[in-house]
Amino acid sequence: MSIGRRAFVVAAAIHPARVLDAQSKPNQGRDPLGVRDDFPIVSDHTFLNTAYIGPTPRAVVAASRAYFDGKSARPMQLSALMATNDAVRAQFARMVNATSDEIGLLFSTGEGESVIANGIGLRAGDNVVIDDLHYNTEFVLYRALEASRGIELRIVKSRDGAVSAGDFEPHIDKRTRIVSVAWVSHLNGFRHDMRPIADLAHAHGALFYADAVQAVGMIDIDVRAAGVDALCCGSYKWLMAEFGVAPFFVSRDVIDRIQSDRIGEFSVAHAEPDHHYRLLKTARKFEGTSRAFGAVSQLHASLSYLEKVGIARIEEHTAGLAQQLYTGLVKQGHKLSTPSGNRSSIVTFNCNTPVSAARAAFEAAKIEVTVRDGQVRVAPALFNNADEIEKCLDVTKGLV
Repeated sequence: MSIGRRAFVVAAAIHPARVLDAQSKPNQGRDPLGVRDDFPIVSDHTFLNTAYIGPTPRAVVAASRAYFDGKSARPMQLSALMATNDAVRAQFARMVNATSDEIGLLFSTGEGESVIANGIGLRAGDNVVIDDLHYNTEFVLYRALEASRGIELRIVKSRDGAVSAGDFEPHIDKRTRIVSVAWVSHLNGFRHDMRPIADLAHAHGALFYADAVQAVGMIDIDVRAAGVDALCCGSYKWLMAEFGVAPFFVSRDVIDRIQSDRIGEFSVAHAEPDHHYRLLKTARKFEGTSRAFGAVSQLHASLSYLEKVGIARIEEHTAGLAQQLYTGLVKQGHKLSTPSGNRSSIVTFNCNTPVSAARAAFEAAKIEVTVRDGQVRVAPALFNNADEIEKCLDVTKGLV
């Protein structure tokens, strides 16, 4: 049995009620998905900040303890650790409608885009197209490549908190090599309509990349339907696990176009005489060396947990809470940067109250949100409920 699998079994044994089954009948008011008892944080906070750092369910805590208890008491076997890696690849593949050989394991979300940008062979005169709702790392990365390789970064401006394929179109041409979006924006929760952007990118021969850290685990993801060529997703937000591991999807249709910038012992498909090697041609070729095995074991447990709850159920529940919040904020007179009709779990509004006063108001109510840059970002998750949204609205009515 792999370390990750053993950890989850331990978690189930310690907390059998925590491991959901199809027969569970959650309290539809307090606990619609039947998960609140799995998250200790809800006993002391109204936690509406999973878009920042997600809390960890008990099953993942148990998996972590089992991993380190095993490491402290018994010899570790690399074969078991590698088996857990394989299990996580399979789990993540199911979650995004990919195959296991299209999944590698990196260390962070931003690393994924660096692998793509450094592996696709960007040259002077090429361009990369992103929008202004993307994460900061992308701007840093591509500005650096402008300076070092002579590429051009083209930034699509959002309108009323949204960006469409039509907004991208004037910026994409025959020298466009990468079109990149955050599937769900960390700034305002805007959820891109992926397929039209993918079709536009592909029509010009460009690769379509997605930063999915604010999407996987929050919304139901299908990389085939979306037309995504590659994506990366850290595990510490909506996947409810730990820092240090980031599943990396690269479609089999484009994997040969991307050279790996990291080569090591785990890049080897077959060893030949005199220290010659045939290297992997799957997404594992982007790993090269040992992973953060403890973090992988935790992710194994969290993915098992989320699979049992069901991502489609999570999306329906949390998007409904976000809509409840959105409607209440509009009635209170707030100006929202999240567009109307958006379907994600993140809602952001402008804060007319001084940031220090807004933070103090939420802290006094023991509500955890993100307040920064003159805005408030609220992000309900699977363990939240309608009463907590109303509690949040009780605070926001004093911030108009």
